[in-house]
Amino acid sequence: MEKFTTFLQSGLALVMAAGLAGLAGCETNPYTGRSQLLMTSVDQEMQMGAQAYSQVKNDPKMHQSQDPREVEPVRRVAARIIEAAKQSKYAEMANQFQWEVTVIKDDKTMNAFALPGGKIAVYTGIFPVAKTEAGLAAVLGHEVTHALARHGAERMSQGQLTNVTLQVLGAAAGAAGGNAMIGRGAMAALGAGAQVGVLLPFSRKHESEADYIGILLAAGAGYDPRESVLLWERMEQLSGGASPSEFLSTHPNHETRIIQLKKWMPEAMAIFQTKPPVPAALLPTVQ
Repeated sequence: MEKFTTFLQSGLALVMAAGLAGLAGCETNPYTGRSQLLMTSVDQEMQMGAQAYSQVKNDPKMHQSQDPREVEPVRRVAARIIEAAKQSKYAEMANQFQWEVTVIKDDKTMNAFALPGGKIAVYTGIFPVAKTEAGLAAVLGHEVTHALARHGAERMSQGQLTNVTLQVLGAAAGAAGGNAMIGRGAMAALGAGAQVGVLLPFSRKHESEADYIGILLAAGAGYDPRESVLLWERMEQLSGGASPSEFLSTHPNHETRIIQLKKWMPEAMAIFQTKPPVPAALLPTVQ
């Protein structure tokens, strides 16, 4: 048991080192100053984004909306967010992207995403929770930030680093000639430790970063950033408070998000007040 404890402690130290390596990455987020570990090129990310987007659009179960009432407001909001991104601290990246917007007719799915390379999809099921074009701007500002900030590549890099660490630990356990059952137990514990201690908090950090930069982009596009708070209040109501424990979730809980957004609001409002305001037109109703 003593050997197992020593091995586990050493393993956890290595996983923590992996997390620290992520913090000591090779690029810096221009808004937050956070260091990022990135092991793929922008071109590789854009290729993967284009491939994933093509798969979504070619999925026979996926139906693109052709209804102007649904398509035009999404394209209008996306165009403003994209233009704000091209004037932001991500201007170089935003101008590299080949932007494309698709509206997916799925009234049951409350979702939207932006892939590396600027490939955006909005499900019509997000309309009731976004409610207005300003609410949709908060959603798209958040999703576009994920792509511009290279959060997907960062998660991939963090996962690769953690996997290498666990493989090294597995080899070390074999070389030490330890009990097989103990070795498997240690690896399982370390895997869970990496997931909860490194990867999940990393994803929560991405979500908070996307919330923060997203409302700045929305404000820069002329949309009232205060709509983001109303958006998450509606999301909280729809969830009925049944969100998972924040400790075991890749996303901050709704209450945390609302508190953070209110904290960042003065900065966003300062940007919004310099822009011609865009009317908060209502989005179409869905079944």
